[in-house]
Amino acid sequence: MAFIDGIKRQLRSVIEWENPDPDLLLAQWTENGDEIKNASKLIVGPGQGCIFVYQGQVKAIIEDQCMINLETDNVPFWTTIKKFMQFFESEHKVGIYFFRKTKILDQKWGTTSPIKYQDPKYHFPVALKAYGNYSYQIADPGDFFVSIVGSHNQMRIDDFRNILSARIINPISDYLAECQHSFADIDANRDEIARGIAIKLAIVFRKLGFSISDFRIEGTDFDEDTLRRINRIADLTAEAQAAQAVGLDYAKVQQLDALRDAARNEGGGAGLGMGMGAGIGLGQGMAQSLGAANPAVAADNNQTVAKLTELKQLFEAQLITEAEYAAKKQQILAKF
Repeated sequence: MAFIDGIKRQLRSVIEWENPDPDLLLAQWTENGDEIKNASKLIVGPGQGCIFVYQGQVKAIIEDQCMINLETDNVPFWTTIKKFMQFFESEHKVGIYFFRKTKILDQKWGTTSPIKYQDPKYHFPVALKAYGNYSYQIADPGDFFVSIVGSHNQMRIDDFRNILSARIINPISDYLAECQHSFADIDANRDEIARGIAIKLAIVFRKLGFSISDFRIEGTDFDEDTLRRINRIADLTAEAQAAQAVGLDYAKVQQLDALRDAARNEGGGAGLGMGMGAGIGLGQGMAQSLGAANPAVAADNNQTVAKLTELKQLFEAQLITEAEYAAKKQQILAKF
């Protein structure tokens, strides 16, 4: 009885992908107790496709929802395969693979390492990190099987994510080199950059049997070295704009900072004298430059420099103590 039941089970066997794991892209059909050679029907459900492989070669692909009676319907590929089959044991291996046709939505991506390029505006190395999401689906099952699946009996969505992550760096690097966006322009042009990268990715993944869609960049970041350079540029830019707002040349502001640093040198009497000497020299040049740019302040600047010069002479002649010299100097600078 068990023998007869086994034969009946084989004679009425059905090939179908029932309740597929939602994380599977492709799976080989296998059923304990059923022989492919004796299957009577093939069912391809909604959102599914089927690949027939014989002796390592793709012989047929079904991409439409259907039910085929393998015993009576005129299916050339199946007729050819059945010629090589025996009743209970097959000498030639036939593989039937079901794959998911539906689009896989909202998949996350991120650069596995920083993307390095030369900033076209500031000419320093930039290391950019980015992340976002995308959607994809199997567009050419034959290329997908040959290029990706190979000898594997299944492929999961996570497997494809690893493939994309490994191949995404070069297209992004190439596009950034071509579009010549400075670091400050990355976020403002995020949609444009995403479209450009998507075009490059489409070319790469079309060869693998996939189509990429809805590719988006959700965020970007830079490594520590790049951030340090960016912050330095931001500080200098802010200082230059502040100087311009009060009618000063940025170079003159730097001279003023040097004057104050030299005057505030607290390295002893000799250091005070040297710092004051340097400060006076810078101060005289500063007074002349500022006077030319703004005559209204020229008199005050000249008076300040004169007071500092006189104070230094008093100190060098030992007519005032070091403490008196330092205190008076700070009073003059505070007014300046």
